[in-house]
Amino acid sequence: MRTHLRPYDGRGHPRPHRTATLATGAAMLVAALLATGCEAATTKAGPDAAPEKGETFTTVRFTLGPRGGVRFHGASREAVTAAGSYAVSAGRAHPFARPDGRLLVVLRHWPEARTERATRGQAPRRLVPPEEAAVETGFLVDTADWVRADLDGHPLQWLRDDTIRVDTTNGTVGDLSSLTLSGPHGGRSGQPVPPPGDPGCEKPTQLVLPSVGPGTSVTAVLTRLRARCLDVQYATLPGKDTPGTVQRVYVPLAGHPTAAAFLPPLEGTTAPGRMPGDKILTDASRPTTVVVTR
Repeated sequence: MRTHLRPYDGRGHPRPHRTATLATGAAMLVAALLATGCEAATTKAGPDAAPEKGETFTTVRFTLGPRGGVRFHGASREAVTAAGSYAVSAGRAHPFARPDGRLLVVLRHWPEARTERATRGQAPRRLVPPEEAAVETGFLVDTADWVRADLDGHPLQWLRDDTIRVDTTNGTVGDLSSLTLSGPHGGRSGQPVPPPGDPGCEKPTQLVLPSVGPGTSVTAVLTRLRARCLDVQYATLPGKDTPGTVQRVYVPLAGHPTAAAFLPPLEGTTAPGRMPGDKILTDASRPTTVVVTR
């Protein structure tokens, strides 16, 4: 996927992030994540689970633990390389490098120190401490061919030489989220969306907002967003619509780090200049968020 999902308080994402002024604190958080989340992720699932080098990619699952740690497991886990963890704020995306021939997975989550306090009842489960920022943890995956991405058990899209971002910061403590990559899918017809790396596609500064209805398929919405050259990230939230369909889309607006247009608009509201069909100025440095009903 090109990217390059946040109750709602009227700002930009299903869970907007307050700007945090981190100095040594950020470095400590990142170091802790690298020492715990990524290191723990390399634990073997079993003596016969890992494929021999050169075998076809089969499956890898990335899981956000109940206390914020990121783990990955599956028969093809040896195809995964950690790409680091970085503190991020106000919806900004860390510019991970993606080598040719690799798939980049970016998971946005709360630092382990914050979720551990909440787990122990020392902080409200959804309150964002002002001194802490979210963290983005990246992984490079050598899939060699097409793989299908599923978020919390619901299919998203086909991927190859691509980037997929998932925002899990709206979940409550103990609410596990998982991203599964499965293959092989090379040569299958009907790939829902072509790879996003079209050299003729540039991130727009102005665009006409598309119409998105609740319950629309992920494929249909992703096609509309990519036709406008928008970077996309995913999130999941409970909802009334069919699980696995799009609940809402947040398109970042220029001028404020958390401002966004909601598609479809919030029920009973109208937002001049932010309705389907309106032309807006978008913030190309922030990804558009597709919220999938789980």
